[in-house]
Parts: sequence; C-alpha cells; structure tokens
Amino acid sequence: MTQKQQPLGSGFTAASTATDVLKGIDLTGRNVIVTGGHVGLGLETTRALAGAGASVVVGTRNPDRAAPALEGIARVEVERLDLMDPASVDAFAARYTATGRPLHILVNNAGIMGGELVRDSRGYESQFATNHLGHFQLSNALLPALRAANGARVVRAHDVAATVDALKILAAVRGGE
Repeated sequence: MTQKQQPLGSGFTAASTATDVLKGIDLTGRNVIVTGGHVGLGLETTRALAGAGASVVVGTRNPDRAAPALEGIARVEVERLDLMDPASVDAFAARYTATGRPLHILVNNAGIMGGELVRDSRGYESQFATNHLGHFQLSNALLPALRAANGARVVRAHDVAATVDALKILAAVRGGE
C-alpha cells in the first residue's frame, strides 16, 4: 500500500450495531435475499433488514434447521439453496424470479471454511465452489430481478469492503435511489 488508510467518516464506530446503522431507515417495500441468513452475521443481517421493514428471503442448504432460528421475525421466508450445487442455485433463482418481485438487495453472506478436501459435482474444491462460484452464479441468475429494482445493490459479505458497501446501500436506500 502506498498511502495510509483514512477514516471513512461514516459516523459509525466499532461499537455500532446493525440497529444503529439502520436507525431512521424505512425499507418497507424493499426485497432482500440473504444467503446463510439464519446463523451468525447473516442472522443479524436478516433481523436488522426485516426490522427496518424489508421482505427477506433467506437461502439455506437446510430450511428445516434455519426455520427455528428465524421464527418470530416478520417478513422472512426460507428457501432451499445449496451454493455448491449449480442446479440448486438455478432452481432458487428461478423460484425467486418467477415471483416477479424486484430484488433490491442481495447479500451474498453464506460460506464454508476449512474441513477436509471435498469437491463439487464439477470437480471444484468445495470452499471455492460455495463461497465464490455459487455466489457468482446466483448473482448472475438473479440479474433480471436486480435490474427490475432500478438501483439494486449486491453485497459480498466475505469482503473487507462489505461494511463500506452496506453503508452505501443504506445511504442509497435512505436517499431513495
């Protein structure tokens, strides 16, 4: 790096919560997909976005396991999605696009880490297939719904820059973009 990092000046700190970031933002009428939105940061993302009024679809490999974690959160649907399985990705995207709803925010959050060497049906290593290829395929398959939103945002939660992207999304939504 040739230059020092500079503060973003967002007004948020390390102690800021998702609720702090969303304070005063109304996401009513906005449609969101959060992959892996039933555990960890994905669950917090789902709670915060739904709490701000968004309709959230959570994509998960195991809907039966995800449903109890999401119980009681308004405007949340659970759909099967295995990012390591290209057919599952296409089926998920087809189900969503068939609803005719625009997709305002896609949070590519799900991921796997470590473990034994496992390959997907195409021969790709499972972590690469899930965390990268699966989200790439999903984003492309959902492109018609993203375009229909006229200003949609895609956040890749595994990137360090995702926090900045998330703040930009919220600012854009607040500004009516």
